[in-house]
Amino acid sequence: MTTSTSATSTPSTSAGPSATAAAPAWWTSATVYQVYPRSFADSDGDGVGDIPGIRAHVDHLAALGVDVVWLSPVYATPQDDNGYDISDYRAVDPTFGTLEDLDGLIADLHDRGIRLVMDLVVNHTSDEHAWFVESRSSSDNPKRDWYWWRPARAGMEAGAPGAEPTNWGSFFSGPAWELDQATGEYYLHLFSRKQPDLNWENPQVREAVYDMMRWWLDRGVDGFRMDVINLISKRVGDDGSLTDGPVGGNGPYGDGSAEYVCGPRIHEFLAEMHREVFAGREADLITVGEMPGVTVDDARLFTDPARAEVDMVFQFEHVGLDHGPGGKFDVRPLRLTDLKASFGRWQAGLADVGWNSLYWDNHDQPRAVSRFGDDSPEHRERSAACLATLLHLHRGTPYVYQGEELGMTNAPLERIEDFRDIESLNHFRQAVDAGADPDDVLVGLRAMGRDNARTPMHWDGSDHAGFTTGEPWIAVQPNHDAVNAEAARADEHSVFHHYRRLIAQRHAEPVVALGDFTMLLLDDEQVYAFTRTLTTDAGDETVLVVANVSSSPARAAVPDAAAWADAERLEGCTYRPDEGSAPDADAALAAGALALRPWEALVLRRRG
Repeated sequence: MTTSTSATSTPSTSAGPSATAAAPAWWTSATVYQVYPRSFADSDGDGVGDIPGIRAHVDHLAALGVDVVWLSPVYATPQDDNGYDISDYRAVDPTFGTLEDLDGLIADLHDRGIRLVMDLVVNHTSDEHAWFVESRSSSDNPKRDWYWWRPARAGMEAGAPGAEPTNWGSFFSGPAWELDQATGEYYLHLFSRKQPDLNWENPQVREAVYDMMRWWLDRGVDGFRMDVINLISKRVGDDGSLTDGPVGGNGPYGDGSAEYVCGPRIHEFLAEMHREVFAGREADLITVGEMPGVTVDDARLFTDPARAEVDMVFQFEHVGLDHGPGGKFDVRPLRLTDLKASFGRWQAGLADVGWNSLYWDNHDQPRAVSRFGDDSPEHRERSAACLATLLHLHRGTPYVYQGEELGMTNAPLERIEDFRDIESLNHFRQAVDAGADPDDVLVGLRAMGRDNARTPMHWDGSDHAGFTTGEPWIAVQPNHDAVNAEAARADEHSVFHHYRRLIAQRHAEPVVALGDFTMLLLDDEQVYAFTRTLTTDAGDETVLVVANVSSSPARAAVPDAAAWADAERLEGCTYRPDEGSAPDADAALAAGALALRPWEALVLRRRG
């Protein structure tokens, strides 16, 4: 049993411009659901999810109550990076269906009051995109400058070791430059070699992108989640040169992030995008910038409504807290105090301007219940519900990744042959080639690999979880017989219905959507607690959220604990009233604390 050593708190965060406006932006009370099409539902038995499969399950999304569906890429693609390598921005890949299927999905969602957000991937294209095919065809092609082409390093022959224009490493292992034999120059790819970076310094590139975006909005799309959008501006010298990065922690390659993360023209580019694409219709849309390496101060600028750039950013600080010095696959235990400090910093930093995106997992992250909770049979459901309560009671727009509402777990990925993701496969090959023990490398991949989130959605307990009648592209998890949507929707106490009630509460309770945030118990390694407060004409309203983020009993010495003894219970409590209280609840309360059972979350409200 742990007793808090401190009842310290952060200063209260006050509602920002969006929250104090007469009519707050619609997305302040909304919840977004991410669909990863390849793994959601397969309609034709080829083992790969598709748009007709999504359409067959729209009622699942409506029953959950979400306001927005974020659709990961369904564009034409060679599938080098599971759709994030786009060969035609205005075509749907046959793997996923047709453009008409997508039109039908938009209509199905709109009929149920749900908006659709498309993934916008414009830091790079596929090397099979017509733009790049032209660009690489000759050194004097009109589209040559649409991408980053550079000769070998001065004094070195193209193709020689270390001759790349800079020493930057790719996010997907290896160098960030690929030699094109036909012209003898290198092209930049921060990700896969089949994902060349677009040159946003070229105004023709920007206008081509904006024209494509307008085309999708005119077709009925309701906004964009912009993939790694803060990498589009590279730091370029007056002579066109790019600068090496420091070596260390990235194998033999340099860390070039200082040269392209939130580069010198990024705010200019996003402001221009807003003027050219969103101006005049932004009130009905939502724009989300995925931004690796972004800071709180950066985010304040990006999301300040007065600057007209994006509505909110996706930041990565909290999902890097369990990474060791060797990177994401060098896994370290997560300290709850670090998590609270990170979330609290973002809540405070975006309190008076801007807006938070709230998420535990997505297609790039492991399953939340396995990473932040306890996925054992004893605690899986309760810890999944506890994590949901914590996230959805923060100030910001929550995101639910497919299967998160069921408490889906990490996959049992035993051998390297079980993996499909290019990031994991490249890391394994590079690490083993450098002398690492394959078994040691697999430990990190199993914990943090992106395939954990990409196994098929569990619709029922039948073969292949109702995902497909064929052979799935990646193995279905064996626990789908117990963890599936059919069973969850039939059980009013399931994780699914817990999420449903939290989403409905955000719609109905202004204090949840807009209230000030104050973090409590900063030094407690077991209990996560905070308050939300809203002042209205009817008076003050305060909500206390207190959660035991562990599989052992705990005590929470929240300020004025006794004053909450008879408070109203709101949605988000993880133990039902008919389950009683923790065994020593009365004694704990008499001592000025709340007694909490494993993974117990309490959400209490008082007025006045």
